[in-house]
Amino acid sequence: MTDVLDDKRDATRFRILAAIAERQPAVSQGEIADSVGVTAQAVSEYVRELDGDGFVTKEGRSRYRVTEEGVDWLLRSAADLQRFVDHVTDDVLSSVGEDAAIATDTIEEGQQVSLSLDDGLLRATPGDAGPATGVATGTAEGDEVVGVTGFEGVIDLEPGTVVVQQVPPVRSGAASSPDALATACKGVDLVAAAGVEAVVALRGIDVEPIRFAAGAVAADAAGRGLDCAVVVTGDRVGEVTDALRDAGVAYEVSTD
Repeated sequence: MTDVLDDKRDATRFRILAAIAERQPAVSQGEIADSVGVTAQAVSEYVRELDGDGFVTKEGRSRYRVTEEGVDWLLRSAADLQRFVDHVTDDVLSSVGEDAAIATDTIEEGQQVSLSLDDGLLRATPGDAGPATGVATGTAEGDEVVGVTGFEGVIDLEPGTVVVQQVPPVRSGAASSPDALATACKGVDLVAAAGVEAVVALRGIDVEPIRFAAGAVAADAAGRGLDCAVVVTGDRVGEVTDALRDAGVAYEVSTD
């Protein structure tokens, strides 16, 4: 579970800081108190604490702005919350339906199975040892597809990492660095590219990337625990990072 949900005070700090960001620079502590469900005095204390932590800066009476540090904390907390929401949506609430999984061994219809994600794919193992379980709706041998329903628990998953590697656009006249590309792609589970220059540069190091919806593909893969590299021309990096940010996926941007 995320820190914001683990700690009631952090949850309140998150809501108040988000409310300040939404209303800045003219901030009514009374409005924030009403929206968050605390007293105006409590809002004042929280704002003073956020100011002391360097998350907000005061510009005058009832005028505040969220600092760069505050924005970073909001983004990190929001990303953690998004991952938790995705777990609830994909792994808990999906218990009302049926999903397909790859059997790791012989499974009989009606048998309880433990669920895990491996290489981004749902796996079903006979038994109830895992933190997430379900019930097989059919019979399958190892490596065959089996239907699973009655999901309980949350799949234990460490989100994947995403490196966004920039390469120069053709009009710059510069060449991409094969060494930088090789480093970015080393050991990752998936490589995607945005831009013809990115595709050609990757093929130059014998890597054939996914060439469509690079940001969305990487975001989905990282959410399933895969490490990804996205190679993109500098003039298109925004479309990739926007997709990652919208999905609540943490990423690192590198250049040649």
